[in-house]
Amino acid sequence: MSDHVYKSLELTGSSKMGSDDAIRCAIERASKSIRDIRWFHVIDTRGHVENGKVAHWQVTLKVGFTLEE
Repeated sequence: MSDHVYKSLELTGSSKMGSDDAIRCAIERASKSIRDIRWFHVIDTRGHVENGKVAHWQVTLKVGFTLEE
């Protein structure tokens, strides 16, 4: 097994569907411009309420990707 070095950055995804969908949205969008995303860690989960109901979920996550040689 070779050694790996990772770079990490923070993303915030949002969704009307739920927190899992907010995570997927953030990772899928970031994958369009960042190669080799390998892991994520949920840092914070919060939401937006309108008229007494959850309108949006927001999830902040740290993602790690492999640095290229």
